[in-house]
Amino acid sequence: MNNTPNANRKHIALFGRTNSGKSSLMNRLVGQDVALVSDKAGTTTDPVLKAMELIPVGAVLFIDTAGLGDRSSLGDLRISKTYEILKRTDIAIYLMDISNIDYEEYDKFKRDFKKYNIPHLLVINKVDIIDSDSLKEITNIIDEKYKDAIYISLASDTGINLLKDKLIEVLSKEEEELPIVGDLLSYGAKVVLVVPVDSEAPKGRLILPQVQCIRDCLDHGIKSYVVRDTELEVALKELKDVDLVITDSQAFKIVDEIVPKDINLTSFSMLFARQKGDINEFLEGVQAVRNLKPGDKILISESCTHNVSQEDIGRIKIPKLLNKYVGGDLNIDFKIGHEFTDNIDEYKLIIHCGACMLNRKTVVNRINICKEKSVPITNYGVILSFLTNTLERSKMIFQ
Repeated sequence: MNNTPNANRKHIALFGRTNSGKSSLMNRLVGQDVALVSDKAGTTTDPVLKAMELIPVGAVLFIDTAGLGDRSSLGDLRISKTYEILKRTDIAIYLMDISNIDYEEYDKFKRDFKKYNIPHLLVINKVDIIDSDSLKEITNIIDEKYKDAIYISLASDTGINLLKDKLIEVLSKEEEELPIVGDLLSYGAKVVLVVPVDSEAPKGRLILPQVQCIRDCLDHGIKSYVVRDTELEVALKELKDVDLVITDSQAFKIVDEIVPKDINLTSFSMLFARQKGDINEFLEGVQAVRNLKPGDKILISESCTHNVSQEDIGRIKIPKLLNKYVGGDLNIDFKIGHEFTDNIDEYKLIIHCGACMLNRKTVVNRINICKEKSVPITNYGVILSFLTNTLERSKMIFQ
């Protein structure tokens, strides 16, 4: 892979009313005309995404959202998509048109920024369209009401460099994303990655979690060896002093029987549960399986779309194992894609995918929503280990 996946980039989203200049600002920040610009309100319908390298902080993803206050026939739908983006945002830019200051809308979003723990910048656009006396009067009011507003004009390039500097300053304070294995093992450690080749494996490629694990090993000076489950036993005899074996979740039971008990063993999904979310919450949440009864409602949330095969983990294997465990059919719903369900309190348990296609902020917000509603949540790797009686072993590396 030549590019950093969007899931590993800091998400910077632009919010504000229609015609405040969000699309023009995004084009200026990324240096390309990626967002459609028009004087007509509601031009941006679906979120527009653009990945770039923001020097010196690194890989980021800019997101232009549909404008607030859209009164068109599809306005409510567009605004609901904007609120979905809010839950994925690492840093927000709230843009106001100086001739249309929307204090009430901004105050509402400030509460949401606080709720989802999102640092944000307030930017006042189009300062070139009013006279100096009016500008001074308005800025005095804004500065008294809010701290650190940034005043810009896209027409005259006023304040753009200041905005970039402030954005870089905020980004530099954001927490670094956890390594996948780099902080669990010492420099020079040996890791064996078990990659079953079945109908779920894309032809000629490794799946994203496997690629990211290999790269993380390279970044931290950890020696990695990639084998199929069919060659694992021979590989372990040839290699000396293996520190960790990482396997695809669906092969965990087989791999557990092959790997000697003195070697740590875990899954790709469990590693991503820690990196992208909260492994302790997922380990606690999986205990809810013990109390499930036939007919209980379960939600399986998967971030990526793909063709379903007979070996699909989320839509075939986990439901089959769960039904067998509870002794009857559960009522299982599926949610596919970036959006999360609103009615989570209907469910006895939520099972999340490994989240290789989502950023950490998205998963953490979902965990927090579940905690608010007292709904247990776990993930693919944890529940597969639980259902195959390998959980105690697979979580040892995190302790």
